[in-house]
Amino acid sequence: MESIPAPGKIFVAPGVLITVARLAALSVPGVARMSPVPGGVNQFFRLGSSRGVRLETEGESVSTELFLVVRSDADVREVARKVQLEVGRAINEIVGLQAGEIIVHIEDVEPAAPD
Repeated sequence: MESIPAPGKIFVAPGVLITVARLAALSVPGVARMSPVPGGVNQFFRLGSSRGVRLETEGESVSTELFLVVRSDADVREVARKVQLEVGRAINEIVGLQAGEIIVHIEDVEPAAPD
């Protein structure tokens, strides 16, 4: 007879959530890289601010802000939309939490490499 584990809680470290959101955003074609989160001195005390992600959890929901640099040949609006979809999917499927608001900030455009 199998024993059923006692009910309990599972905690996902904020660093894991940041990594999942960051990798999901970087997987979208047109995203060149993440941009540091703007915000003065307070940014140094916030986890993920140097990696281009700010997030907030409330219960089972994760709200995310992403700061991106996109390629100059990309459709910025389409890239931002795809980032929202991909980050939401990753939070739902990989982490098992509900994706809340996903805000995408386009901080810069990377010029095309010379041929």
